[in-house]
Amino acid sequence: MHRGGDFRERFDGALDEEVWVPAYLPAWSSRRDSAATYGFDDGLVLSIPPHQALWCPDLHEEPLRVSAVQSANWSGPVGSAYGQQAFRSGLVVREEQKPLWGYVPRFGHIDVTCRADLTARSMFSAWLVGLEAGPRDCGEICIVEIFGDTVGTLPDGSPAAGVGQGVKALDDPRLEQDFSAPPTPIDIAVDHTYAVDWQPDGVSFFVDGTLTRVVRQSIAYPMQLMLGVFDFPGKPAPDRAAAATPTLTVREVVGSGP
Repeated sequence: MHRGGDFRERFDGALDEEVWVPAYLPAWSSRRDSAATYGFDDGLVLSIPPHQALWCPDLHEEPLRVSAVQSANWSGPVGSAYGQQAFRSGLVVREEQKPLWGYVPRFGHIDVTCRADLTARSMFSAWLVGLEAGPRDCGEICIVEIFGDTVGTLPDGSPAAGVGQGVKALDDPRLEQDFSAPPTPIDIAVDHTYAVDWQPDGVSFFVDGTLTRVVRQSIAYPMQLMLGVFDFPGKPAPDRAAAATPTLTVREVVGSGP
């Protein structure tokens, strides 16, 4: 089990499946039905081509398609309720997941260098989330979250987007929601380094080395890293969005800490 410390992933033409699971929360579906579409071109390229099927179409209320990788994975047996990031009540495991602890930091500094091509109905995110070894250990540190419908230009014509960062409580009653996505001068189509400095007394957020946000609370349990691009087919958007392929290219992940 990689418990944090120094970590570097450059995705040099292959996915290390001792570290990464190329599927999104597969316990509620299966590894096959939740598999990411991915390839390599100056990093890991996660994409959602027009033919990609919906994720958990009979369970997830809003139509959703997703290509994501995660640095840990586990579940209870089939038919149990023991799985990660349950998105509604009454969920049961459909495919038991063998435990994998790839990159599981507890405090430290994490950089994610990436770029994206989004439509008005898609988004990308990089986030840390609790392993849920305990039922309340499910909070989230969002390193970056950007929706395509926030991408635009400033009055001077320069590119901008709503850059989401912060702590999300989810079902951890010990946390308070502290998240925002202010309009930010940034071109998401070129590489930027989104980062978090996670310490016992608080969490600081950065874009390209510039401090953007400080949260005066923290999370004490180990967390896994999630990287993904999402598409919401039911969301109003120009017709051309249906034929587009949202992509997230992750060039590098660097972690340091205890």
